[in-house]
Parts: sequence; C-alpha cells; structure tokens
Amino acid sequence: MATTLTTGRPWRVILAFAVPLLIGNVVQQLYQFADTIVVGRHLGVDALAAVGATGSLLFLLLGFAWGLTSGFAIPTAQAFGARDEAGVRRSVASGVILTGATTLLLTVGAPLIARPVLMLLQTPAELLDDATIFTQVSFLGAGATMFFNYLAAIIRAIGDSRTPLVFLTLACGLNVVLVVGFVGVIGWGVAGAALATVVSQAVSVLLCLQFVRRRMPVLHVRRADWRVSRTDLAEHLRLGLPMGFQASIIAIGTLTVQVALNVLGADAVAAYTTASRVDSLAVALLQSLGLAVSMYAAQNLGGRRPDRIRRGVVQAVWMSVFASLALGVLLVSFGTQMVRVFIGDGSDQVVHLAHLMLIINGVSYSALGVLFVLRGALQGLGHTLVPTMTGVIELVMRVAAAVLLGAMVGYPGVVLSNPLAWLGAAALLIPAYIRVHRRLAAMPIAPELATETTPIAVIGPTDGSMVVDAVITQSIPAVTSAQARRSART
Repeated sequence: MATTLTTGRPWRVILAFAVPLLIGNVVQQLYQFADTIVVGRHLGVDALAAVGATGSLLFLLLGFAWGLTSGFAIPTAQAFGARDEAGVRRSVASGVILTGATTLLLTVGAPLIARPVLMLLQTPAELLDDATIFTQVSFLGAGATMFFNYLAAIIRAIGDSRTPLVFLTLACGLNVVLVVGFVGVIGWGVAGAALATVVSQAVSVLLCLQFVRRRMPVLHVRRADWRVSRTDLAEHLRLGLPMGFQASIIAIGTLTVQVALNVLGADAVAAYTTASRVDSLAVALLQSLGLAVSMYAAQNLGGRRPDRIRRGVVQAVWMSVFASLALGVLLVSFGTQMVRVFIGDGSDQVVHLAHLMLIINGVSYSALGVLFVLRGALQGLGHTLVPTMTGVIELVMRVAAAVLLGAMVGYPGVVLSNPLAWLGAAALLIPAYIRVHRRLAAMPIAPELATETTPIAVIGPTDGSMVVDAVITQSIPAVTSAQARRSART
C-alpha cells in the first residue's frame, strides 16, 4: 500500500522521502567525481583546472534549468496532494512544454557564447581551449539534463523519491565506464569527459520515460491535457522562473569567485575545483533535505494540512542542524585524504589550499542546512519573493567578499565568500518563515482527508517503494491546488 506525504509522522515522512534524494544527490555527484578523477590523473592538473574553470558558467545556465524544472513540479505536487488527477495531468503537460522550450534556447544559444564568456571571466590562456570544448559539449547535451531533472521532479512530486535514484545509479555506472573509455582509452580529452556525462543522462531520461509509461498512469497526459491554458503556463512560470533565477543569481556570485580565482593562478583554480567536488557532496546531502521539505509542504498544502507543515518544517530544521555538524567534523578531520583521491601524490600546495576551503565551509554548514530547509518550505508553499531575495543577498555577499577579502588576503578571502553568503541569506529567511509559520497556525485543517477515501489505481510506487501494481488509497478531493495556493497567500 503506497502512501503520500500527507499522512504519518512528519519527521519520519520527510526523512524517508529525503534519504533516496540524499543518495541520489551523492550518486549525481559521482558524475563529476568520475570526470575529475579521470581528467586529473590522465590529463593533468591543467586539464583539471580547465574543467573547473567551466563550473560557474555551467552552473549559471544549467542551474537555472534545474531550478526552473523543480519549480514546474510544485503545482504537480499541490494537485496530487489535493487529489486532483486532472490537475496533475495538466501540470505535467505544462511542464513538458516549458521544459522543451527552455531546452531549445539553451542548446542553440549557449554553445555560441561559451568562449566569449570564458574570456570575459579572465580564464587563463593555457586553460581556455579545453574549457571552451568542455562547456560547448555540455551545453549541446543540455536537453538530457533538462528532461531528466524535470522527469525526476514530477516523479518525486507524487511521492516517489526512489525511482530517480535507481536510474541515477545506473547512469552513473555507465558514466564511469564511458569517461574511462572516452578519455583514458580513446583519448578524446576533456570533450570525452563531457560527452560521457551527456550520454549517461540521456540514458536516464529514456529509463524515466519507460517507467512513467508502464507504471505511473497518474502522470499520463491525454490529448485534451495538451491544450493548456495561459493560466496554467503562467502559474508554472510563476513558480519555476524565480527558482531558476535564484539559482542563476547564486551562479553569478560564483562567476565572480571564479574571476577572483583566475587572477590568483592555476593552483588556486585547481584547489578550489577539487575542494568543490568534495564540498558539493556534503552540500548535496543538505540540499536533499530541503527538496524533501519542498515536496512535503506542497502536498500538505494541497491536502489542507497546515498543522503538518508546521511540525514537519521545525523537525526538518533540527535534522539539518545535526547533519551539518556531522558533515563539518568529517570534512575538517579527513579533508586532506578526500582531496588526495582526486589529484594523487604531489601538488602539496593545491592540497593545502583545497583543505583550507573544506575547513572554512565545514564549520559553516549549519547556516546552509537551515537555509535549504526554510527556502524549500517557502517554495513548496508557493512563495517566490523571499526565496528570490535570498538569492540576491547571496549574490551581494559573495561578490563583496570575493572582491574585497580576496584583494586583502587572497585565496582565504575568496573562500570566505561562501559562508558569508549563507549567513546573509539565512538572516532573511528565518524571520520570513516565522511569519508564514504563524499564518499557517490560523489556516483551517481538513482532517477528513485522512479518513474519507476513494481507491484510485496507480501502477507502481508513489512513496518510492518498488511494489508493482499497487493501489493507492486516495482521499476525496476536498480542495483544489488553486484553492490551496490562494490559502497560502492569504
């Protein structure tokens, strides 16, 4: 029997939903780990630095795409929580249309601007050619990234966080094989590393499509559903664009950091790149909890359970704090050994600088964990202004720290830009969520949703279980997703 996120103890539901996301984020980082290890050991430190020099630019556009598709899934989760099957299908159709349009723009336009932008970022001359090739290949495969992110998002929106993990794991295994073959055997250089990731993600898209077709009829779009209204598209853009812009705003800050690093030389770029691979793994663990809270809040908003939202968010904050402390201790204690995995023996200066970044970030993870949880809760409730403003604050803090502190103390000053940005954003989010928390206390509760039920056949899991031909007991629709959104804004 599959369950939704609107029943059960909040912390257990969130944790059970977050664990596959956590593992999935770890697996997704292995794409980059494989690239980094193979490139660093087979092609050398300069090639590693060239790949690292592309990170901010790729994050600027592909991060926008990730945020956009995650936002498109929020109306799907709200409709599913409200037991509105027609609303789920319309939401899926709207998301597919908008994802396709964004993919077209990225695939056509981004490769053309790759080299000029990298030059504008003052990428070192010895790194420019490889950085351009890696960026162009990655952007040409943007469609695979876009549609996997969207398909994974809508599958999670109806409560299944395990299936995307399965496909990510399979794709990651393929990526490891391909990157070794393309780079180490065939000798395609950094282009081979980028191509391996694109091909692996394309395979994961095909697996997701096949799974949805066979086991998730609730996501099957009918012919009539494709006639989406402007209102449907506008609602998805209202939630998707701020999340995309938020990621891009943060990426602009990282671009500034990249410029500051480029000025400091190849060792600084290589150290930051290597440390970022380890750091991104830790960040992914905290980010998964924030995404779980977002889907949890969206479903419970649709189900008119503000009491569950209040309890769940508070419990998730405590979980994020404990996880942050554990991660910080791990990186501070074993950061050097983790860095050595990527670059092997030698390059002691690079190892020292990379470990310094892990120490500075590691002691600041509590602020980042709270940031992810509260921002995810507000996004799941349909709020867009405050989460977007936190991105602006992160931009201002990161740019100011990278420029001013970088000029004053060099590499340590640039690294400090990350925790300062997290603290600045959390300072806005905490009081903003407290106000929403109090408003939720005044909203009506619909406990009848937990008892008045109508069985609706769903082939396949909605809570992430691998049970086939399960039947989910759905509640009688008591509120539409549009009504839920209006309630959240009042």
